Amino acid sequence: MPKERKTTKKKEVKEPKPEGEKVCEIFEVKKEEGREKIVESCGTEEPKAASDVQRKKENKIFKIIIITLIGFILMFLVVVWAVNYFNQINVGGVIFEMDKTTMTGKILYKTSIPVSYKDGTTGKVISADYNFYFRTDPRILEKVPFQGKINLRDNMVINMTEDFNCDGYGIIAVANILKLYEVIGVKVIKDEDATCDELYGRYMYLNLKGGEETFVNTYGIQETCQNIYINDCEILEGTERFMLETLIEVNKNLDKKRD
Repeated sequence: MPKERKTTKKKEVKEPKPEGEKVCEIFEVKKEEGREKIVESCGTEEPKAASDVQRKKENKIFKIIIITLIGFILMFLVVVWAVNYFNQINVGGVIFEMDKTTMTGKILYKTSIPVSYKDGTTGKVISADYNFYFRTDPRILEKVPFQGKINLRDNMVINMTEDFNCDGYGIIAVANILKLYEVIGVKVIKDEDATCDELYGRYMYLNLKGGEETFVNTYGIQETCQNIYINDCEILEGTERFMLETLIEVNKNLDKKRD
């Protein structure tokens, strides 16, 4: 019996499927007797590996994107740091921020201290920062002579031997001292008959008086009394120098509590 001779003819080829999917091909097989047989062959097409050149190109693009993004982030952080750095002044541990918006045409120097108070409605104790605004550059204030130190007490007497109007700055200067000492918990009174408690230092005594030079000096055995000498209406320079030294002392006490 003669051997069967087969010839193969590709009848249909389906379009390649997405990578990793099943792919089938159909063939028509002819036999010598004239009969035909349809054969279907299936298999799975393996994902094509990316070429080394394409892979390197993609990696390079990815690295460029990452480096660019990191560059923008670093540049943003540097700008923020620079703005904060050049906008802040540190004098004796007291940080001042230059404020150019609160008062048109003038630069104020803002600092703050933490305070706690009891809410009248809820009764809860609330912590917040209280802001103070100096009109004199703290770096200039630092050069105003200050002899002695600040020793805080629960009470302070404040007096003036002269009427320092100084175009209204005298009222502002005294009001600032009163507010600072009120915030830090010191009761301030005015008593023209009071004098420095030199021996026992049971209260602070602050006296504003005229002088040939603007400076602050401390006296008394307990160093609880201060004179602020005012020359040529430099009332803000004198009082703000006293306030600066007070804030430095307040910061020291806060640091001791944290420790």
